Amino acid sequence: MLETKERLPRELIAMRVAAEFRGGEFVNLGIGIPNLVAEFTPPEKGVIFHAENGLLGIGRAQEVGKVEIPDMANAGGQPVTAIPGAWIMDSAESFAIVRGGHLDIAVLGGLQVSETGDLANHMRAGRAFGSVGGAADIATGARRLFVAMEHTTKDGELKILRRCTYPLTAVGVVKKVFTDVAVISVTPDGLVLEEVAPGWTPEEVQQVTEPPLRVSPDLREIQLAPD
Repeated sequence: MLETKERLPRELIAMRVAAEFRGGEFVNLGIGIPNLVAEFTPPEKGVIFHAENGLLGIGRAQEVGKVEIPDMANAGGQPVTAIPGAWIMDSAESFAIVRGGHLDIAVLGGLQVSETGDLANHMRAGRAFGSVGGAADIATGARRLFVAMEHTTKDGELKILRRCTYPLTAVGVVKKVFTDVAVISVTPDGLVLEEVAPGWTPEEVQQVTEPPLRVSPDLREIQLAPD
């Protein structure tokens, strides 16, 4: 049964996302799995990470129990280091980077993604309040938006849908989805299954995905490093 099939842990989802980056890109990382991506991106690769709370040039997390600068944190409030040449700024300047179209990539978590690239990631249906934060600005301001998330909820509910049922964060923005069972591209012709987790078949991924998936002719097992 699919419920018992092994899925990738959050760290390996983050590692796969990190393999997508190219040197010199400016990348914003959201809360949750996206925050882990910086840990799997070698500094020598030259990727510049941005946090909307005012830090451009995020390094790796400060060691647990050895936090030296508690006020230096990523968007999730986790203490991080800064790379040489990092820029600390106020919120207005940080959002000018976002809204000015200066982010090459943003990586956000997701509650739901639609077949046309709509993103819902700030509020579940039936709740009176959500926490959109800067996600709406980031989702629409970045040149490319990646979503990193588990493929289904803990209760087995589908998260990749024909249409999102939760309030939308942004419309038609998602370019690629990285989950614990697959890598899926959002194209004008629908969703394309590009990679599957070890031990998974395209048919099994389709069972946990509501919209139809077109299987890439280059389908492969999820790779954790670029070719």
